[in-house]
This record gives sequence, structure tokens and C-alpha cells, in this order.
Amino acid sequence: MRRSVQIQGLVVLFLFLTTLGVWYAVFREDRHGILTVSFLDVGQGDSVFIDTPSGRQVLIDGGPDRSVLRELGKILPWWDRSIDVVIATHPDADHISGLVDVLQRYRVENIFHPGVEKNTGPAESMLLSVASEGAQEIIARRGQIIDLGSGAYLEILFPDRDVSRVETNTASIVARLVYGDTAFMLTGDSPQSIEGYLVTLDGSSLHSNVLKAGHHGSKTSSSELFVGFVGPEYAVFSRGCENRYGHPHAEVVALFKRFEIPALDTCTDGTVTFVSDGQTVVRK
Repeated sequence: MRRSVQIQGLVVLFLFLTTLGVWYAVFREDRHGILTVSFLDVGQGDSVFIDTPSGRQVLIDGGPDRSVLRELGKILPWWDRSIDVVIATHPDADHISGLVDVLQRYRVENIFHPGVEKNTGPAESMLLSVASEGAQEIIARRGQIIDLGSGAYLEILFPDRDVSRVETNTASIVARLVYGDTAFMLTGDSPQSIEGYLVTLDGSSLHSNVLKAGHHGSKTSSSELFVGFVGPEYAVFSRGCENRYGHPHAEVVALFKRFEIPALDTCTDGTVTFVSDGQTVVRK
């Protein structure tokens, strides 16, 4: 009799903990209309994680190594092993090496890339991972809209042509994340020549609350013209401390200071996170 009571007690406790876990998961999944954008601290590289009000998730680039898994582990609950969209802006190691590990750890539905032909170890490994993962592979082109639900979407601004034989930085995917009246400009390693080209195409439509400084703050990106048209409230440098490239360049730092744009830095600030309610953007 006593043993039967003990078993019943354990069953009740199990059911209680299961119910508690389910409701905790439901609570965690409710974003309350908030878009969250995190510029992950992955060292000398890029990785941006987007969590939308609808619950859809996007990862743009994966940094140079497995550090991206550590940072994702801080953001995502342990039971979440899926990412809806992965974007590989271009096939340089500091942007896609970590995606190989991401594709092995997480179930990915769609992966966008610019279609650059570059036979590097990381690029080949990523494509093999895509094939084994079963994710839908999509070549990014200007005009594509990635609907993220609840009014949030990603608009591909570049490339607008075949870039299979174009230099990798020049071929970078440039995307603008929009939610309500707020926006984030995400530029990969796009150089000033492409920035100027986008100004001629889009002009004031480039305006965004947050600008990820192109190419980790290199002087080859973040032209005065482009920064002026984007007109961000914040800029973000995604880079490693004491990197051998001297990122961010003093000229770029001075430009943001002259425009009175606060510049955050994953080296000194760690992962940089913003939240948007569709009206305003604030740093979390």
C-alpha cells in the first residue's frame, strides 16, 4: 500500500513538473510584440541573431568558429534547436566558418547566400552541411522579401545580379530588417562602392535606426554618403579585440563621432542587443 502511494506521488510530481515546463515554454515563446536583434560577440567576425515577435528566428553569418554556439546558447532556451532562416552574407571564413557548427546543431529551414564561387574549406563544408541538413538553399537577390510574420520582414538590397565570380566582399548580401517604423541596416563586408550604388538606388529609403558598420569598421566601408543616408541612431562594430587589421579604423570611428552616432563594439561591450516595439529601438 505504501509503495503504491509513493508511485502515485511520483506520477503526480512528474505531471506537475511537466505542466510547469510546458507553461514556462509557452511564456518564453510569447514575445509580447517585441523584436530582438543581437550582434553576437564571436571575436573577429560577424554574427547577428534576430528573434521576431512571431517567434521566427534568423541568424545572419556565424563568425569564425564555434563561438557562435556559445553565444546562441546564452540566448536560446535549451529545448530550442531550430532556426528558420540562416543568411551567409559571403563565403569568407570570419563570416561562415561557425555556420558549419550551427547547421550541425540546429535544424534550419532556409539558407540564403549570394552564390559566390569560392572553393574554400569553410564554404565547401557549409554547402555539404546544407545538403545533409536538408535546408532549402536560396540564392539571394535584390527585391526578395523574407516575411518573418507579425509585420517584420527582411528586404534584400544587394546583390542585384549574378555575383558568382565577383570578389567576396563586393558580393556581400546587404539586407534591411524592418519592423513597424523601425529598421536595421545589415551590410556584411560590403565596400563603399556598393554603398554608393545603393544610395543611387534607394536614397532616403535606406534610413535605419541601427547600422552594422560594414567590414568590422574597416575604412573600405561606412562612407560618409552612405552613413548620412542611413542616418542611424546607433552603429555597431562587430570585431575581435586587438585584431591584426586595426578594426575599427580611426577614420570610421571619427566619422560616427562627427555625426554624433553612438558606436557600440562587441570587443568592449560583448554581445550588443537592441529591442524594438515597432515604434522605437532601445538598447537592452
